[in-house]
Amino acid sequence: CEAPAIVNGSIPADGGNLILSPEERKELLANQPEARPFIRRYLGADDFISDKVRYCLWLVDCPPELLRKMPLVMARIKAVKVMREKSPKDATVAKAATASLFTENRQPVSGTYLAIPRTSSEFRMAIPIGFMSHTNIAANDLQIVPNAGLFHFGVLSSAMHTAWARTTSGRLKSDIRYSTKYTYNTFPWPDATDAQKQTIELAAQAVLDQRKQSPKATLADLYDELSMPPGLVQAHKALDKAVDAAYAKRKFTSDANRMVHLLAMYEGLVGAIMSSSATKKTRARKAAT
Repeated sequence: CEAPAIVNGSIPADGGNLILSPEERKELLANQPEARPFIRRYLGADDFISDKVRYCLWLVDCPPELLRKMPLVMARIKAVKVMREKSPKDATVAKAATASLFTENRQPVSGTYLAIPRTSSEFRMAIPIGFMSHTNIAANDLQIVPNAGLFHFGVLSSAMHTAWARTTSGRLKSDIRYSTKYTYNTFPWPDATDAQKQTIELAAQAVLDQRKQSPKATLADLYDELSMPPGLVQAHKALDKAVDAAYAKRKFTSDANRMVHLLAMYEGLVGAIMSSSATKKTRARKAAT
């Protein structure tokens, strides 16, 4: 399918030295204001859903001559280096040589990305996802889809995808533990027409517009089963209807109904891949002989 690839967020492996609380950020900037361009908002799954504020030192483009003029930042980098050198993991020890950087940088360098929290309550109508600027650094438990558009947001926010996630994801207690490998990468996307895509995009935008009606609410507030605003509920139902129509002409009456359809699609897709692979192997054998 033409769905954009998903990746996990970045990994600091820093012993907490590259991560800043709001108070630590304020203190650092009071002493070294030149560090401001290199401090970014840092988001894990809980930060994203509950709008908790953390920051990180993102020194990818920081010139070395400027870095050496910021002793408080240098002290944090030194602490990262010491921590990594003591790690029992060879890969982490090797990254001590670049202590100013995260050990894994998967951050987009431009545009927006679609953020999907790894863990989400099973009682929500949909997994709370949303668009974030590339300037917001995603932690490893916030899975991201760069280059996603309204169509992708709409499908991933629908009852169809939520049913798939409830079935294929792991579990943390009773919460959905979303998997890039077993949930996103196995999900059968609809073969939607241009008209269907446009309808889904309009419905997806309506969901985002309804969220804006409660500017002080977090995603946790908006998607709580008891406090979800009626307007947002209706917007999601309209989105579900638009997405369902892209999968089949018949009406889906339950998540079980949706899963029967999705599993049939999945079986067909896997069969086509295996058939194609077998054909290629046969051709290779004939060419070899």
